[in-house]
Amino acid sequence: MDGMAQGHGWEGAVLKLFRGKDFVFTVTGAEQVTEHFRRLHLTDGGMLAATGVHPTMWVRLWFDNAGKPHQRAYTLVDPDPEAGTFSLEFALHEGCASDWARAAAPGDTIEATVQGTGFQRPAPEPSHVFAIGDPASLPALNSLVDEVGSAPATIWFETDHGTEGLPLRTDPERHELRTVPRLGSGAHLVSQVRDAMPELLKDRDPAGIYVWIAADTATTRSLAAYFRKELQVPKQRVSALGYWRET
Repeated sequence: MDGMAQGHGWEGAVLKLFRGKDFVFTVTGAEQVTEHFRRLHLTDGGMLAATGVHPTMWVRLWFDNAGKPHQRAYTLVDPDPEAGTFSLEFALHEGCASDWARAAAPGDTIEATVQGTGFQRPAPEPSHVFAIGDPASLPALNSLVDEVGSAPATIWFETDHGTEGLPLRTDPERHELRTVPRLGSGAHLVSQVRDAMPELLKDRDPAGIYVWIAADTATTRSLAAYFRKELQVPKQRVSALGYWRET
């Protein structure tokens, strides 16, 4: 086993068993998008040439957490395989990942593992996209919006204190954006989606739409079950991934 995986403890060992590939990224610049949202620009250490790139592609970054390795997943923003560059965006809160992002400066490096990432474009093309996300999944949501192209979309975006002014790549001519405040540990978002969907799905074939959900784990599971079981959207037309857990 290589030294990088050993330095990442048992989590690194598990990822190596599943053929995770390790790289080192280097920070080249930073932008403070809002008080609570920071974008870092990095070189890829040869990653994109080795792995290729696809929409919503994510990597696991390794942080030092009081002397112990800690990994978190982040979506690539505007990856450029020819230049070997991309950006990462951080919703800032308490924790070692946010602490690293706040202090990161040109020349700083961070280790990363690529494992388990993938995206399957919906086929046939969706008649309508329904997307549900929050600041943690914003880079993936923007990547999805870019990928689905001309398909009209209804987007629910959960907000919290300090998340105003985030860089959503929505087009008002094709996308209906519904911002929802985070209340009741995500219960308000669930109720907003459930209340709206019967009318939005009226006269639409559930098999023709595409649903993308990336919020906290509990909210994601609840909404995925709603679309699949109650609205009878085929499972292959529902993509759901919990991005974080409320503690």
